[in-house]
Amino acid sequence: MLMPAADAAIIGRRKEFVAELRKMVPGEGVIDDDASLAAYECDGLMAYRQRPLAVVLPETVEQVSQVLGYCHREGLKVVPRGSGTSLSGGALPLADGIVMAMGKFNKILEVDYANRCAVVQPCVTNAAVTERVTSEGFYYAPDPSSQIICSIGGNVAENAGGVHCLKYGTTSNNILGLQMVLMDGSVVRMGGKHLDAQSLDMLGLICGSEGLLGVVTEITVRVLRTPETQRALLLGFSDVESAGACVAKVIAEGVVPAAMEIMDRTAIHAAEAFVKVGYPLDVEALLLIEFDGSPVEVDHFIAMVNEIAKKAGAVSSQQSNSEEERKNFWAGRKAAFPAIGKISPDYYCMDGTIPRSKLPQALRKISELSDEFGLEVANVFHAGDGNLHPMVLYNADKDGDLEKAEQFGAAILTLCVELGGVLTGEHGVGVEKRDLMEVQFTEADLDQQLRVKCVFDDQGLLNPGKVFPKLRRCAEGGKMHVHHGELRFPDIERY
Repeated sequence: MLMPAADAAIIGRRKEFVAELRKMVPGEGVIDDDASLAAYECDGLMAYRQRPLAVVLPETVEQVSQVLGYCHREGLKVVPRGSGTSLSGGALPLADGIVMAMGKFNKILEVDYANRCAVVQPCVTNAAVTERVTSEGFYYAPDPSSQIICSIGGNVAENAGGVHCLKYGTTSNNILGLQMVLMDGSVVRMGGKHLDAQSLDMLGLICGSEGLLGVVTEITVRVLRTPETQRALLLGFSDVESAGACVAKVIAEGVVPAAMEIMDRTAIHAAEAFVKVGYPLDVEALLLIEFDGSPVEVDHFIAMVNEIAKKAGAVSSQQSNSEEERKNFWAGRKAAFPAIGKISPDYYCMDGTIPRSKLPQALRKISELSDEFGLEVANVFHAGDGNLHPMVLYNADKDGDLEKAEQFGAAILTLCVELGGVLTGEHGVGVEKRDLMEVQFTEADLDQQLRVKCVFDDQGLLNPGKVFPKLRRCAEGGKMHVHHGELRFPDIERY
């Protein structure tokens, strides 16, 4: 994996940088001892590690602004970090850069039920928003599997989804506004509590930008009324392809459930051993579908989908008849990732997205690739929106296993693009998928994306080495300029 070469001159000024940063963020706001830095050397993609020059833990927007402005003047790189759960290496540090850890920005600032929104700081956890508003009959819809620890700011960086994004959308569909500090220290605000903005869709640009454009310090999220009724349907199939085909048939009939998830045999057995929720162990795939709405509506759709599933080859069917039973159905699915960790020393979780109609074809090919690479794979994914999360099982202590897992993963993501999909649905590009970007985008596509980054970050100091497959930088200071009356974007230099 190629990262920007460390700047020896910058590293040589480490003591100077730390001393200046301590003036801006006093007390215990700067970490520079080697033992403490070890906690920040990687994120959820633990295959890659690098200790940063230092870690800064600001507490106020003013401190964030001062630190970024100082780093901009000194040419010091900055990697923003939330809870550190990124699975794509999005928060991987640099030897000649600091990590700006936003862990102290962890407060819910306001809940506005009249406008159905909440104003939160970026390191408020995803689940904490729902916990705060549930007593008033509200909840926050996006629900990644890591929701008890992943941060709202990280969700914005990666445009995270979750099991209910089929009906309620990803993070970008559930935020109304944000405050962000740019690399030069400028503080900007986009959107607000209103539903529609009379301007360019800047929120759409920032959501999913992976920390390349600025540091988010406040987010206004949309909260929804808790549905009157929620029930789940657990369908068993004798093969994974039939489960995948059933998903497409349900959507084709005009039914849009709140969630549709698939687990294969390996994931089913691992989850059942881990949480013991009563999953059937004699099937090759489980399709978990949830419906919400009025009781009459939910009953109608359950009966309708049961009939569709029977014709599609379902060999078993269970309905949740209580809230406890519904939560049990989901407990196994939500625990699938840690459950796989109990049966394999290591696993490599992928994140490609494909059209729903291509699910059977993709699953067959993944099975063939498993045989080709000699590594087992567990399939757990958001079937409703085609967001695959195959987990390649390997042993990092076995020579060549990690390399094979990476090659297997690259083959899966390339397959997703070939089937009309994309490289990532919610985990982001980071360093994990960076070198595959040219599989999906042309050089002209990538240059245009980089020009947008240059406008926000003229020196390329924010999270460098992520997303873009070639080492490039902004020419002309990254500033837009007028040439013969026309607005031009900066040129791109390759090196």
